[in-house]
Formats: sequence, C-alpha cells, structure tokens
Amino acid sequence: MSKVVLITGGSSGIGKSIGEFLTDKGFTVYGTSRSPEKYTSSQFPIVGLDVAKPKTIHSAVAHVVEKSGRIDVLINNAGVGITGPIEEIPEVEIKNNFETNFFGPINVIKTVLPHMRKQHSGLIINVTSIAGYMGLPYRGIYSASKGALELLTEAFRMELKPFNIKMTNVAPGDFATNIAAGRYHAPVLDDSPYKETYGKSLELMNEHVDAGKDPLEMAKAVLAIINTSKPKVHYKVGEFMQKFSIVLKRILPDKVYEKMLMNHYKL
Repeated sequence: MSKVVLITGGSSGIGKSIGEFLTDKGFTVYGTSRSPEKYTSSQFPIVGLDVAKPKTIHSAVAHVVEKSGRIDVLINNAGVGITGPIEEIPEVEIKNNFETNFFGPINVIKTVLPHMRKQHSGLIINVTSIAGYMGLPYRGIYSASKGALELLTEAFRMELKPFNIKMTNVAPGDFATNIAAGRYHAPVLDDSPYKETYGKSLELMNEHVDAGKDPLEMAKAVLAIINTSKPKVHYKVGEFMQKFSIVLKRILPDKVYEKMLMNHYKL
C-alpha cells in the first residue's frame, strides 16, 4: 500500500516539485491551495485549504482521510515571504506572515495528529528556511517566523515520541521558485531613512532567488527523509555557502558574524 502524503502549498514552487516527484515514485499525494479550481491539470489532486482558516484545514484533512483512509506524511510547505525595514512594515503584515508561516502549520499539525495517533505512526516535515537560523537585514520578520517553526519542531518531536509520530525540519536556501512574486514587499519609500540600504538589499535578495537551485533537489531530500527510519531534527538543503553560514554562526563571535552579514548585504 502506497503511503499517503499531504502537502500544504502543493500547487506551485517547492510544494509542486515535491508532489510531482513523490507521485512519480508511487506515493498517493494530495496538495493544497487556496484556489484549487486553478489547478485542474495537476499531476495529483489539489484540495482547498487556507492555513489561516482552520475550517478549511479540517475540511481538507477530512477529505483526504475519507478518500485514502489515512495520512502517513504531512509536509507543511505553505509559506509566504516578507521583506522590509522592520520599523516600516505594517503590523497587520507582520501578523499575516506569522499566520501563514507559524500559526498555520501549528493548526494543520493539530488537525492531522489525531489521525496519526490512531494509526500509531506518521511523519511530519516542516519546511522552514536557512533564513530561520539567523536574523537577516530586511528579512527579519521572515527569519523570525521560520525560526519559530524550527524551535517548535524541536519541542514537538519530544512530545510525539510516545505515539511513534516523527517530526523534522527541512530548511531550504534560495530556490528558483515564484516565492518572490508572492511575498509582501514593504515599498522603498523616497523619504525613508532606509531607502538606499533596503533598495540594494532587495535587489540582492531577488538575484539570489532568480539564481537559486532546482526545487527538484528539495524533492529528493524529502524522499530521503521519508525513507529513513530515524529522521534527524534538522536538515538543510541549498548552496554550500548558505548551509555553511549556519556553521559559521555557531563558531564565530556574534559581532564577527554580524559584520560578515553586513558585508554580504553591502550595509
């Protein structure tokens, strides 16, 4: 019997790549989108779900269980980017980001857990970000929301061990997806004290995404995690230097690491 996989945000980008790859490998895959009617030609079913609306989460999970009888793997992939000087980002946009990147995954996990506990098995993979390991200039809110999900996973793992439910994080670096088009950009204001530095940083961020790696690499990493009996707490997928930056943060003095980041972003 093929494993049943539910992927939030499975209609595009990394989620779509993971879904197509796992479908080709024989898994029964369900993706989700806020507008499933737009994806009738998808290689796998796309179910309506908005991680910020708990009713849609319950409906989507119930649909998958009704159709396939179980959920073996949950991949919390739905997420949204946000950039800007923290001082200038509207509070409502900060809250919206955490609703999608942090509270949304919590609500999906809570909805799926009773089914996995009944099965006495399950795997939950939270897609975070290498940006969640460090406070990046003009990406501070994104770093905070993804970093919060990383820490949540560490705690959740220990709570779920008695039920044979496993959980892990996968932190991607920059991948060639449409995330830049969908994220909230605080505008570069002419009268802003951050105009010059934020403008340059924004250009650099977009260049990194455009030159990012193939999302298929994330899909292969996810398959490897599914096939391992004892997933690690953290996985990182991306360019060597992006992954190595996490190592440097652990070994370098804080001010040295901060200076390195500022040089990288030309601040």
